[in-house]
Amino acid sequence: MIFLSKPFFSQDELDAIRETFDSGWVAGQGPKSAELADFMKSFTGTRHAVPVINCTAGLHLALLAIGTGPGDEVIVSDFTFPATGHAVMYCGAVPRFCDVKTDSYNMDPQRIEELITPKTRALIVVHAFGLMADMDPIREITDRHGLKLIEDAACAVGASYRSRTVGSFGDITCFSFHGRKNVTSGEGGINVTDQDDYGRIMSSLSCFGMRSAYQRQSLFEVPVFETLGFNYKLSDINAAIALVQLKRYPEVLEKKRQLAAVYDGLLKDNEWIIPPRAGKDFMHVYQSYVVLLREPVDRNALIVSLRAEGVQTQIGTYSSHIQPVYGSKDECPNSRHLHNHALALPLYYEMSTGQVCSVVEILHKHIQIQLTKHSYG
Repeated sequence: MIFLSKPFFSQDELDAIRETFDSGWVAGQGPKSAELADFMKSFTGTRHAVPVINCTAGLHLALLAIGTGPGDEVIVSDFTFPATGHAVMYCGAVPRFCDVKTDSYNMDPQRIEELITPKTRALIVVHAFGLMADMDPIREITDRHGLKLIEDAACAVGASYRSRTVGSFGDITCFSFHGRKNVTSGEGGINVTDQDDYGRIMSSLSCFGMRSAYQRQSLFEVPVFETLGFNYKLSDINAAIALVQLKRYPEVLEKKRQLAAVYDGLLKDNEWIIPPRAGKDFMHVYQSYVVLLREPVDRNALIVSLRAEGVQTQIGTYSSHIQPVYGSKDECPNSRHLHNHALALPLYYEMSTGQVCSVVEILHKHIQIQLTKHSYG
């Protein structure tokens, strides 16, 4: 089987787990979590970092930190995993879905202002599959309308736009350490911000509305619970794994970008496949390698036939506005098209160039089988 995605762990992660076990501190917001936060602040050039149990929790905390509540609306990239829209609903607010561009899968800045109303509090821009959105016009719009900007960078650790790193545009940026991400601890995430108030609020809300036991250990205090916080802390076991992964990340990223370049070369002449595109201003980190299939290729049937040949593939991600949970009346035709025709191909650190070639060969074969059947009805 050629997997869709496969995390890479080494003896270094096992050693870090053992060190955490030996320390006696395995719960959340302990010494490893503090070390992870310090590393991420340096990595992103931000002042505050708050480790969380997953990126969905991180998005929820980010929205609460900026004051999102019932009666508010938040504009969200439509082509994304529903965690983004769900986080808005967790606050009692309403997600408004913005269509995306079919060449980048990212929010179309020209579609934003038509969604802005007096109820709009913020905008969540999703950096799809490791490619940053077109951030300059998006930031200009949010500044002009007095809106907060949250970066959903679940897939985009290390990505950059016009030489500026992810996390340097938004008021708050949320990262994921889920098992399919380039940096993983199985589950987990981290929020970063330059705003002192947001950092303090998110840290407190992630730990029931108080300072953690590790933060309180040098001076005895009896916590007072003044706000309704959550148990969103990242365990020190997960933090230890994520820290090792972040330190190794440059070599992982280099390998994935090399494999993506192999895919680009092998797919460029297939008229039925549009490979992912990253312009000169963008540094793509390829959390996933997602192509767009031209009609009449049947994406879902292709997933089934490739799996039968030992190649795991999957849809790109979801068109949010068509999901019943939201009851949305927004129209996002590009996102809907991507929902039906985007295909994620295998890409992971231990994958070989030969496996990439095999995937493309099998992909081409089954597209031709489909086209032949279609021609003959």
